[in-house]
Amino acid sequence: MAIKMAIIGMGGMAGWHYENIKSKISEIEIVAGYDIDSETNAKRAKEWGIKVYDSAEELYADKEIELVLIATPNDVHKEYSIKCMEAGKNVVCEKPVTMNSAELEEVIAARNRTGKFFSVHQNRRWDPDYITVKKILNDKLLSAPHTIKSCVHGSKRLWDWRAFLRNGGGLLLDWGVHLLDQALDLINEPVVSTYGHLHILDESEVDDIMFVVLRFESGCTYVVDISTNSYVVEPRWRVSSPDGTAIIENWEMDGKIVKQADPDETDWTEFVVYTHAGPTRTMLPRPKSTTEELPLPKVGERSWIDYYKNVVDVLNGKAEQIVTAEQTLRVMKVIEAVFESTRTGAAVTTKI
Repeated sequence: MAIKMAIIGMGGMAGWHYENIKSKISEIEIVAGYDIDSETNAKRAKEWGIKVYDSAEELYADKEIELVLIATPNDVHKEYSIKCMEAGKNVVCEKPVTMNSAELEEVIAARNRTGKFFSVHQNRRWDPDYITVKKILNDKLLSAPHTIKSCVHGSKRLWDWRAFLRNGGGLLLDWGVHLLDQALDLINEPVVSTYGHLHILDESEVDDIMFVVLRFESGCTYVVDISTNSYVVEPRWRVSSPDGTAIIENWEMDGKIVKQADPDETDWTEFVVYTHAGPTRTMLPRPKSTTEELPLPKVGERSWIDYYKNVVDVLNGKAEQIVTAEQTLRVMKVIEAVFESTRTGAAVTTKI
C-alpha cells in the first residue's frame, strides 16, 4: 500500500514535489491538500484530482493521511509541523525548517514526544556538483582541503513572499540554508568561527547578497558566496588542498582536478616570472611538467528524488534517516551566527 500524503501550502514548490512524486515515487500517493488561498485549493483540486480541505484542522483529523509535506512560507513551518505530528502524521518540511533554532527545538521536542518521523527537504545534498565534491574528498583524490569556496551567482532578484522579512525571506534563508547544509554535511567537524556579511540592495526588506566564511576545527576555511546581482558568475566550486585544486565551473559539471605530479620536485621554485607589474617569485605559476590534470570523478545518476526514496525507506524500516532535525539545528545555529556577525561587523566565535 502506498503512503497517503497531503500537502499544506500548494504553491509553486508544492507543484515540483507533486510532479516528481507522482512520476517517480510509486510508494507515495498524494491524495489531499490545503492552502489558505481558496483559489489555489480549487485550482489544485482540478489539476491534480485530489481532495482539498477547508481548514488545516480538517487535514489533522483525516485518519487516512500518514505523511504531510509543509510547503508554506517559512514563518508558519513550526506551527504546522508540530500540529501535524501531534495529530499522528509524519512530516517533511520545506527549508528553512523554522525561523530560528529555538523554534526548531520546539519541533524536535514534539517529534520526541509523539514519536513521529520529521525531516527537512534539504534536497541539494543530491546535486551532482555537490556529490562530486564529496566523492573527491571521500576518495582522497585530493588531500585534506585548506580552502573550499562554494558560489551561486545570478541576476534575478528575490520575489513573492521570499522578499518579505515577516515571511522569513532573504537570500540567507533561501539559498544560503542549502549551501550551509552542504558545508556542514561535507566537513564533519565543529564550526569554530563564523563571519557573515549580508547586503541589502535598493529598497529591499531582505538580503540579496551574502558572503559567509566558516572556519572548521581542523583549520579548513569554507566560503559561501551567493548573489542575486552578479553580472559575471564565479565557478560553482573551488576546492584547494596542499597537493592540488579541483574546480567545477557550473551546473553542467564542466571542471577538472589539477594535482602536483611529483611531490618531491621543487626546483622550479627558483625561477622568476616577469609580469606587467614587475618580477615575482611568490606567484610563480607551476610549470605544466610538474602537474597532472584529471577529469572530475563520475558519480552516476543522482537526483533530488533520492531524498524521498530515503523517506519511504525510513518509514518502512529499511534505512537510516539521511536528513535529520539535529543536522538542521546546526545549520540554523550557523545562520544565527551569520546574522549576528552581520550586525556587529565581526566574526563570531562558535562551537557548532
